[in-house]
Amino acid sequence: MGLFAEYKQDDYARLVNLAGRVAIFAASLLIVVKLGAWFLTGSASVLAALTDSLMDVTTSIINLLAIKIALQPADDDHRFGHGKAESLAGLSQAAFITGSAVFLMFNGIAAFINGQQMTSSHIGIIVMIFSVVITLALVLFQNYVVKKTGSMAIKADSLHYRTDIVLNGAVLLAIILTGFGWYWIDALFSILVSFYILYGAWEIGLQSINALMDKQLSKADEVRIIKAVSHIEGVRGMHDLRTRQSGNVKFIQLHLELDDDQTLLEAHKKSEKLEYILEKSFAHADILIHLDPLSMVPLHKRNNYAPEERTQNLTKDT
Repeated sequence: MGLFAEYKQDDYARLVNLAGRVAIFAASLLIVVKLGAWFLTGSASVLAALTDSLMDVTTSIINLLAIKIALQPADDDHRFGHGKAESLAGLSQAAFITGSAVFLMFNGIAAFINGQQMTSSHIGIIVMIFSVVITLALVLFQNYVVKKTGSMAIKADSLHYRTDIVLNGAVLLAIILTGFGWYWIDALFSILVSFYILYGAWEIGLQSINALMDKQLSKADEVRIIKAVSHIEGVRGMHDLRTRQSGNVKFIQLHLELDDDQTLLEAHKKSEKLEYILEKSFAHADILIHLDPLSMVPLHKRNNYAPEERTQNLTKDT
């Protein structure tokens, strides 16, 4: 990678580490206030929100550790880097989230059957409004970091904090309705929230598994690669495009088809130009370009990714 890529990598490390620390601080703060609210109210839905915050701080700590591992440079034993630590963190998050959701579901069912009632509901209302504001501020910051870095770990963390906004809002509504005598609504909301958390766990787990299984980049990313190739004058086509992502690094491999009569220097310059364009388009990319004389490319592979036609077809699909 060049100086531009190294600068981007430093910027990435600073932002994702900051996002990880801010998430831990916010979750820890919410644990303290929700614990106090649960002691004072005895609310099943407040306990659901407290359990969720305990899960949040655990997963955010795991996230931060995974980020530190993922940022380590490639070594003799890990030639492609340590980026998949982020995906492993996402998978562990999904497991934690699933476990907490099951706990909340059983707790909500017990409260529903026993007809548990809430006390000091005004304290619960104040605490849940505070929780919504803090969580919303955290998610906005995480969204900014994800846009700048594309970090899978922060994206997974942000996903479950977004569910927390809905969760805390639902708990707030449950407490308000309980004040009007709808005591059963508190337990019902606890059960509904558990299903919502399970859905979030499924999304996080699926994204992490796709990354660990080296799923190719999106069709939109493939279109960007093909358009980049089309900007290189004298290129006849490309084939064997392979892509995947590990952590924040996108791996791009392709074979470039060139006229036979080009000198090695001319072909190398075209490869360098394409690599430069791709590095600007994909901030964190590991690019490998193989140069093929057109006459050596088998007919069934030739122009497999002809820039104009392939781009048009992919654009229709997206």
